[in-house]
Amino acid sequence: MRIIVLGVAIAGSAAMPATGRAQAAPPPAVATFAVPSNPARDQAVRLFLQRKFRIPTIEEIKLGPLERTGIQGLYGRAVTVTNDKGQTASVVMFTNPDETKAIIGQFMDLNADPWGRTDMRMIHLEDRPTLGPADAPVTIVEFADFECPFCAHAFGEIETLANTTYKGKVKVVFKNYPLNVHPWARTAAIGAECARLQNPEAFWDFARYFYANQGQITAQNVQQKIDEETGKLSLDDVVLKACMKGTQAAARIQQDQADAAAVKVSSTPTFFINGISVVGLPEGKVFNFVIDSELANAAGAQKAAAAK
Repeated sequence: MRIIVLGVAIAGSAAMPATGRAQAAPPPAVATFAVPSNPARDQAVRLFLQRKFRIPTIEEIKLGPLERTGIQGLYGRAVTVTNDKGQTASVVMFTNPDETKAIIGQFMDLNADPWGRTDMRMIHLEDRPTLGPADAPVTIVEFADFECPFCAHAFGEIETLANTTYKGKVKVVFKNYPLNVHPWARTAAIGAECARLQNPEAFWDFARYFYANQGQITAQNVQQKIDEETGKLSLDDVVLKACMKGTQAAARIQQDQADAAAVKVSSTPTFFINGISVVGLPEGKVFNFVIDSELANAAGAQKAAAAK
């Protein structure tokens, strides 16, 4: 068996150091139907991958069904590796029919939309923390976690985009996505939401505070920190605490988490720029490239409409 590897990332292997962030699985091969399973063949593939990528135990490797793709003679199957820390990574392995040769990579249909837009109409965007004008031609939906260090790095850049670089042209909608591995993130999200219900601008004050002070906040003192910030912002402490004990804010956080699942968010921060996903902490040039492209499209559409 011969494996040709292109851009491999498998958790717990020598090829990719494990990280603490959940990783999104790449899109599966475009399948028409699955090929009947062959246990002996599957075991041989798993053994090869175990040795190739120095995976401690073969049980960490799971194979999806072998499926035909849109290219004649090319088959694909998902390969998922979960290490002893519960960290998971998935890739798609493309093979010939008898799986004697393979490429690990991503199947792309060059006739499809290269942006791979997500239909944002399926999620709740109303009554959420927002920066920028409601009628901005570009909407950035951000799924973030107040305890996430990558989100903290991204926050200043996003504020700059909305308030300076693309002022009047970009609207940012914040969606809470507290990760289970972060012990105080959910409490912080509820506190910030309760502050927003008193004063929409207070949400962003809380966001700045949480991100700037991540190293000093713990699960044990997060409520104390929220109380202190509430006082500094002259919010009603009694009302905010009652809100945090109630169900309204918590329900909105749960709704944001459900929306994240609906659009296949699995790590923070994740952004959708007019439905175009940008995952992780990209360089500012990535944001600029996508935003500028969307603004050019909007200007072209406006010009075409005026010419009619």
